[in-house]
Amino acid sequence: MQDGEIGILDLLRLKGFDATRRVKFVRHQDARVDVHDFLRRGWLGAYQSYQGRPVFDKADALVVFVGVGGTRARLEGVYDVVGCQPWAGEPDLPPGMPSGSWAGGSKFHYVLRRIEGFAELENRVVVDWGSGTLAWVQWAKNKRVIEILPAGQLLRVFTDYLGFTLTRSELEYLCRDPEANKEWRARLSAVAGVYLILATTTGAQYVGSAHGADGLWGRWAEYARNGHGGNKLLRELVDEDVAYPDAFSYSILQILPRTATRNEVLNWERLYKEKLGSRAVGLNAN
Repeated sequence: MQDGEIGILDLLRLKGFDATRRVKFVRHQDARVDVHDFLRRGWLGAYQSYQGRPVFDKADALVVFVGVGGTRARLEGVYDVVGCQPWAGEPDLPPGMPSGSWAGGSKFHYVLRRIEGFAELENRVVVDWGSGTLAWVQWAKNKRVIEILPAGQLLRVFTDYLGFTLTRSELEYLCRDPEANKEWRARLSAVAGVYLILATTTGAQYVGSAHGADGLWGRWAEYARNGHGGNKLLRELVDEDVAYPDAFSYSILQILPRTATRNEVLNWERLYKEKLGSRAVGLNAN
């Protein structure tokens, strides 16, 4: 690090962390699961305690991060490595937590205990993980702190309009705590556009559009509130199937200036309905 920069170990020491112990840094970013959703649902602890290899061996403590795009990683918490035991078969998971392919090769179960006293830093401090992002477990070194987020921000950092898909729980969280996610609110409020709602259990698609003063933010806030946004087929799906709206995901197909007229936006919406066939086999009624 350069002069004047602060490292994550410096911040942790200020809160009483003993950096002389054998410490490993962990960065969770997994294409098989949505680790951000696991974090919000309280499942990250169970997820990280089952491993296919003895990756936490010889460590006294873990400093755990979640990847938030590029080489950025946000501090999740600090843990004592209490013990480890061999494991065979499916992990013992909390109710409702999916296992999936990540859990199939579990051979070790680590007992990890969160160390209290770091709440002011958890889910707020963002570090530069460096070029070795594939090395998701490393012996600790003083990684550079690049940002301290507002308290309560658990959604990933906004990077690009077309580069994300939100789960239902993410959308609810985003609209429930907009002050902690000001960047998302500002970006989504700044544009009109055409969006896609995917019924992830069936693959059925709904194409919609947003325009006006609050842009995409205003429209998506309605979906966060009631799950269907007043749309006929979405309402029927939500009313008939208890799996919805939790099985919906949300993404943007096209962004437009917020000054675009209603007709301009609707013309783009019609184009995407034709391209995706969402009237014939999807969830668009018109």
